[in-house]
Formats: sequence, C-alpha cells, structure tokens
Amino acid sequence: MMIKQELVKRIKEYFNLNIYETKVWIALLSKGIASAGEIAAISGVPRSRTYDVLESLEKRGFAIIKIGKPVKYIAVKPTEVLEKMKSFTMQEAQEKVKNLSTLKDTTEYAELESLHKSGISPIKTHEITGSLRGRSNVISRLRELIQNAKKEILISTSVFDFEDKSRVLLPAIERAIKNDVKVRLSLAGPIEKIKKIAAKINLKPSQVESEARLFISDKTEVLFMITSEKSDEEIGIWLNSPFFAQSLANIIEAGSSDGK
Repeated sequence: MMIKQELVKRIKEYFNLNIYETKVWIALLSKGIASAGEIAAISGVPRSRTYDVLESLEKRGFAIIKIGKPVKYIAVKPTEVLEKMKSFTMQEAQEKVKNLSTLKDTTEYAELESLHKSGISPIKTHEITGSLRGRSNVISRLRELIQNAKKEILISTSVFDFEDKSRVLLPAIERAIKNDVKVRLSLAGPIEKIKKIAAKINLKPSQVESEARLFISDKTEVLFMITSEKSDEEIGIWLNSPFFAQSLANIIEAGSSDGK
C-alpha cells in the first residue's frame, strides 16, 4: 500500500497527530488488525519507533491492543475517534472556561488590573489607537465596545457582515437595550434581509447605500474596518477620539433615516 503524502498531511492536521502517528494510524486502518512489524512495513515508519507510536495511539483511543500472541493492534473506527476527540475538546474547553471564570478573584489578576490602570492613566484618550488583525480579535473588541457603551451605540455595516457577527452582536445589542442604551442600526443590502434582522431585535434598521463598516460607542470610541467583507482576513482600526467619532456619527446619521 502506498500512503498518499497529501492524505498524511491533512489527517495530521485534522487529528492533531505527529507524522509517525499519522502514518501508523493510516496503515493500521488499511489492515484493520495488524502487528507492529506489518504496520512498519506498510507505513514506512522504522520498526523500532512503531512500537512507541502504537502505544501512543492506543492511549489516545486510536487503537486497541488485541489480547493474545503475537501482540496485534485493532484500528478504532474514525467516527469513534472523532466522537472521542469532540468529547475531550468540549471537556477541556469547559475546564478552561471554568478556570478563566475564577481568575478575576485571584490576587494576581488584581495586580494585572492595577498595572494596566497605572500604565494607561497618563495617556491622553485621543492618543489611544490600535489595529486589530483577524476575525476573533475584531469580534472581541466589538463585544467590549458595545458592552462599555453608557448612552448610545451606532452601527453601520452590511447585512452580510451583521449576519456573520450576529452571534456576538445580537446578545450584546439586547443587553445594551435593556440597560437603556440607545442603539442606532444602519444596514446596506437587500431590504428583505434587513426586515428579517429587524424581526429578530427590537430595532428598526435604516437602509443605507454605503458599505462602510463602522461601530461607534457614545460618540467617543470607534471601530472601523479597513478591509472589505469578502477579504480573507479582517483588519480593523480602533481608536478613542470624541472628535473623530462625532464626525463619523454625523455623516452616518445624515445618510440614513432614524432607527427606533
């Protein structure tokens, strides 16, 4: 059997295996049940390493040791391996979230907050500007921007962008409305889709022609995207500038009808 290198590369990435583990597992799958010697011959992995690799795969749930002599290994179905990995990942994520949730109660976290406040306080607010690269970083800043709003939030973006970020935007907007924060929403795109979004939230979005993506909090903080919504990577600029934020808000408000 000739193991395809492209398959090895993909499986290695998908299942978080090293190169030897990937080759050995694929070889074992092709036989169903095999000895270390047979696997070494098929996979091309040195026989001296095959034993260690099979033991590692057995511990991780990719293989089962067959009782008897000579020692052989049974391949675990890929679907079963996948389910095990999903369960383990969920458990690991829950543990991490739990640990992060209790982090704020530690003295170390309090010290970090103190360091940040002492470092940021001498800086003039209009000098705080940063670039954000990657969807997760953009969404994280967007969530914080909306959560920190005290009076007003102004959002101007496309229907596609709003739908793409709805998992974060919708809950954040709902909380803002409950906290008596005024939310103004302007969307570019088909009116039918705008109406569907309006039905999900207690707002009446305005339809605009501009495809600019802007998020403004209290006419002080601004997050605006400098790449199109179809770009491979999202890049945004965040800044704290009341003058700039007010100017942008005026432009947006002049180009759209009032939202509810």
